[in-house]
Formats: sequence, C-alpha cells, structure tokens
Amino acid sequence: MATRIPPTPKTPPATKPAGDDGDSVVLERRPQKTAPPQMYQVVMLNDDYTPMEFVIVVIQQFFNKDRETATQIMLKIHLDGRGVCGVYSRDMAATKVNQVMEAAHQAGHPLQCVSEPVE
Repeated sequence: MATRIPPTPKTPPATKPAGDDGDSVVLERRPQKTAPPQMYQVVMLNDDYTPMEFVIVVIQQFFNKDRETATQIMLKIHLDGRGVCGVYSRDMAATKVNQVMEAAHQAGHPLQCVSEPVE
C-alpha cells in the first residue's frame, strides 16, 4: 500500500506569444462546394424462366412499390429486356442487388439484377 501522496507533475513556464509586426496576411476561409454523390440505378434483367408474379413480388418487397407500379416495371423488364427498379447511392444499390439476387437464388429462379451509374 502506498503511504505517500504522489508528487504533482511540474508544468513548463508559460511563454508569451510572439508579437505581431503588422505584416501578417490573413486568408479568409472559403466554403467548399461538395458535389452530390454519384447515384446508381438498380436494373433487373429479363429471362425466360422467372415467373412474372415473382418479379412483381420482389419489386414490391425490396423497392417499396405498389402493385400497379411493380406490374408496370415488370412489363418493361419483360418487353424491353431490362427495367429500372430504383435509383440509390452506391451502397444502397449494392444492397438492393444483393437482396434481389439472394431472394431469387432461394426461390430457385435465375433472375439477374445489376446496378449501374446514372449518367
């Protein structure tokens, strides 16, 4: 057991700042303009094996679309070969792609989904 009080640390003596000779120049801080983040669109690709009803359910579940909008997107995918389901930041788009691909894999469907930068 310690019976002595520890000594207080010595502080260096305070120094006075150097005087200003009047020739100093002060720059004003300019606000920086940051560009908005690059956005990515999540695109589903058509195939001949995935049921249309499954595509509608996936669009409703992962992209929060109502039944009518999901059906319109599904028809665009079916007729044009691809359809945009949503536009997100890079990380969110990657998450959406992973969710769709995992759901398709678990259901045994070859549905493909990709994200690509919006131009």
